[in-house]
Amino acid sequence: MSDNEDKPQRERKPLGLKRSVDAGEVKQTFSHGRTNKVVVEVKRRRVLGKPGAPEAAAPPPPPPPPAAVAPPPPPPPAAPRKSVPAGETPQERVARLQREAEEDRLRMAEENRRREEEEKLRALEEEKRRAEENRAQEKRAEEEAAAPPAPEAAPAAPEAPVAEPAAGPEGDATAAPSPPAPRRFTPVERPEAKRADTPKETKKVPDRSDRKAGAGKISERENRRGKLTVNRALNEDEGARARSLAALKRAREKERRAHYSGQSQSREKQVRDVVVPEAITVQELANRMAEKGADLVKSLFNMGMMVTVNQTIDQDTAELLVEEFGHNITRVSESDVDIDTSEDQDPEETLKPRPPVVTIMGHVDHGKTSLLDALRGANVVKGEAGGITQHIGAYQITTKNKDKITFLDTPGHAAFTQMRQRGANVTDIVILVVAADDGIMPQTIEAINHTKAAGVPMIVAINKCDKPEANPQKIRERLLEHEVVVEAMSGDVQDVEVSAKTGAGLDELIEKILLQAELMELKANPDRLADATVIEAKLDKGRGPVATVLVNRGTLKVGDVFVAGTQSGRVRALIDDRGQQIKQAGPATPVEVLGLGGVPQAGDSLTVVENEQRAREVASFRQQRETEKRTTLAPTNFDTMFSSLKSSVIEYPVVVKADVQGSVEAIVTALHNLSNDEIKVRVLNAGVGAITESDVTLAAASKAPIIGFNVRPNANARQQIERHKTRMMYYDVIYHLTADVAKEMAGIWGPERIEHVVGRAEVKQVFPAGKRDKAAGLLVLEGIIQKGFHARLTRDDVIVSATTVASLRRFKDDVDEVRAGLECGVVLADTNDIKPGDMLEVFTVEERERTL
Repeated sequence: MSDNEDKPQRERKPLGLKRSVDAGEVKQTFSHGRTNKVVVEVKRRRVLGKPGAPEAAAPPPPPPPPAAVAPPPPPPPAAPRKSVPAGETPQERVARLQREAEEDRLRMAEENRRREEEEKLRALEEEKRRAEENRAQEKRAEEEAAAPPAPEAAPAAPEAPVAEPAAGPEGDATAAPSPPAPRRFTPVERPEAKRADTPKETKKVPDRSDRKAGAGKISERENRRGKLTVNRALNEDEGARARSLAALKRAREKERRAHYSGQSQSREKQVRDVVVPEAITVQELANRMAEKGADLVKSLFNMGMMVTVNQTIDQDTAELLVEEFGHNITRVSESDVDIDTSEDQDPEETLKPRPPVVTIMGHVDHGKTSLLDALRGANVVKGEAGGITQHIGAYQITTKNKDKITFLDTPGHAAFTQMRQRGANVTDIVILVVAADDGIMPQTIEAINHTKAAGVPMIVAINKCDKPEANPQKIRERLLEHEVVVEAMSGDVQDVEVSAKTGAGLDELIEKILLQAELMELKANPDRLADATVIEAKLDKGRGPVATVLVNRGTLKVGDVFVAGTQSGRVRALIDDRGQQIKQAGPATPVEVLGLGGVPQAGDSLTVVENEQRAREVASFRQQRETEKRTTLAPTNFDTMFSSLKSSVIEYPVVVKADVQGSVEAIVTALHNLSNDEIKVRVLNAGVGAITESDVTLAAASKAPIIGFNVRPNANARQQIERHKTRMMYYDVIYHLTADVAKEMAGIWGPERIEHVVGRAEVKQVFPAGKRDKAAGLLVLEGIIQKGFHARLTRDDVIVSATTVASLRRFKDDVDEVRAGLECGVVLADTNDIKPGDMLEVFTVEERERTL
């Protein structure tokens, strides 16, 4: 027999209309005075029983436990009004009222917070009570379902609590019924689900109706939790007005802020070790202390120092700030950050012989570069404009005996003083070139002074001995005037007669150089990080910043990280004096270095460091120090600034761009030497490389010419030049540049005015002349008084007016001049301020062309 046949047929009931839903209307209240009416439907409870059994009445709702929820506490009594003190002033009354208002505000805030906490506690207790009731009902339902039914009660419906009508206020049964209890599904076990022959109770597998009943129970719980019911809407314990979503958000934000503020107050301040150099800005110190810059400025203000966050303070002031904020200070000096290789001495056993470094110095056109050309077998003179050297050239030659000598060729023009001084400082031996037909000249004397200041030995090369008018002996005698005693004159300075044109005496010169180097025992350590000196630097269009350096010690290799002055970089390539790329350069080797971050200054030290971080740190420190030096030279107060604006000195602004750093130095120095007390050169910008758009913009804004020395503008700069009509001045010889600038400065300055006094007279009487003018009766004391001459009227040796003689009369006749000892009458132009006793001085003005 199938399962369907085993199941009893359910009794079919006739169809009919029956009210299964109770409807009601609830008014909802929201924030900001908004309301809404909602229709609430409550379905009747459905009781599942045995087939054919009549429906049971709904069970009555469980009675609420007494005193489950405490009634809301009564509002706290209002604070008593304080008595107004007698004789209270208006200010005291305002302060008292403000204080009372603040106390009332704090009291109300405390009451609101306590009320919110009590509401939360009541809501939690209510939820807990409801959960316990639900669990108790479910347990009772499970126990009733598990209990076996009585035999006599089989045909009857299962026991179910009958809902008794609640008594009204008068106790009658016709009063309004209470809201129905939540629906509960009680699983009913069918008797046919058990077998008679089952010896013991087995685990019952729920059928489809049981699963439906379980699913209905779960969905009913979800619906009861999320749907607004009449019971929930009319429940007075939850309050007549629900809190809005915005109020809940505000409460949560308040709790979060209180939580974090409590944490921040309890957090301990972290003590830091602050590294403070000899000079540091306020903002940098604040960053290292992890404090606010405004707090440091406030502390300095309390100390009596009016500073901003960008100003620099010394180490002692920084220490006071660090200690005031509770941190630990660690003092460092410049030696801890910067690199100083002067005290780094190599051990004696690591030193090896190195080639000598020889610098050729002397007056312009005495044959220095020609002598070097003859030594190295090249022709450098053709590459220099005007046949004079304007750059420091570094070359290395190899002698017949395979010995190497490094030569530095310095310019001899007066403008290149710094180049010659730099060459004397990095050299081992100086060759002083003197022309036998010219003698001792100003730059020759300057080279001697540089050599003595550097403390290096000197070899005198008397050049141009092939000329008929050459007189080497006269040169030796003239050198005695400058305390240079050659060996031929019983001294210790070697001298040799050479001719760069014929090559005579060159071998003897090389022998003397090697002999001097052997006596000096020149050595260096090649097995260490390189240390070099920047001889020259420039900005190449295709290769970028390029520096010509002379390695002092160590070995400079491709890939080394280095610091050169305020610039850092990595060696990308090394190029020798013949244009060949090499992998490394040993001591006393001149090379061109590619890979710099910018153009360094000529004379800077190049030092190889261990990593890029160290290189950037040192370069940044040096840049900061250079910035501080520039800012200290700037005007620091308004009086200095306005006094400079009121200055009567005429300025000649220029923008200078050159091919190498040494030329920039020489040009700027030469231009400053042209300045005097009445007119001066103002260099707006001086740099290395091609003329760019920024240079043209600066020159156009200042109405200044651009001086280009061996450089030209790029394409964009040319367009700017045409647009702004900027004046360009191109040169390749420095003394042409200085001569033209001197002429222009003289033109701007104007011709020189020279006064010649021709006569003096005394005012004896003043009388009217015409309607507005006054005439002065004069007695000529010196010289002559002539019509049309410049005149200066003085009273008690104080100039009253500067004018001209408009009219001159002798008695009633107009005359051109009146000589000393005679009387006359004059009318002065543009002045009537004449009194008896004044002195009249007549003079002429001569204009002459100025020269710088």
